[in-house]
Amino acid sequence: MKIEKPFNQFSFKKICYFIDNHKKYTNFNTLGLYRSIVENKNLSLDDKIKLREYANNVFQKTFDFLQLKDPKTYFEVSTLGVDLTIADERQFWKDIIRNQEIILKQKRLKHRNFGDYSKHNCGDENCVYNGMMVKQGSVLVENSIHFKTDKTKRDKKEKSKRYKRERKNYKSK
Repeated sequence: MKIEKPFNQFSFKKICYFIDNHKKYTNFNTLGLYRSIVENKNLSLDDKIKLREYANNVFQKTFDFLQLKDPKTYFEVSTLGVDLTIADERQFWKDIIRNQEIILKQKRLKHRNFGDYSKHNCGDENCVYNGMMVKQGSVLVENSIHFKTDKTKRDKKEKSKRYKRERKNYKSK
C-alpha cells in the first residue's frame, strides 16, 4: 500500500495510524514524518509534541541518526515548544556536532555525504545546481561536516614533504 498525501496534510490520529502500521506502506518516509511534524498547520503545538514523543518511541534510532542526516530538522523537532536563549541554541548545536562525530565513529563511516550535506542548496531559487548531488570538497558544496579533531590534508602533505627531505638528506650522507 502507499500513502496518498504528504504527512503534513493529515490529522494527529491519521499520522499515529500510519506510524503504527508503517510496515504496511511501501512509501513510508521517517524523514518526511519528522519534517511534517514541524510543518503541519493542522496540528496544535501540544499535538506536535505528543506526535514527536510517539514517533520517537517507535523510531528512536532513526531520530538519533537525524542529527547526522538533517540536523536542522532534528533541531526544530527537538525544540518544539521550548523557548531557547541564544546561548541555549548554541549549546544545542554544539551537542549536535559532538553527537555527529560520535555517530560517525560508532558506525565506522568514512564518508560524510549525508542528507543536507550531499546536495547543493545555496538558497537561490533560480540556481541551476539546486538539489544536485555534489562530491565532498567540490566547489559547489554549500556546507560540510567538520570537527575540531579532523586532520587537514595540508598537514599530511607537509609531513610527507618533510619525510621526503629527510630521506634525501640521509641518502646523501
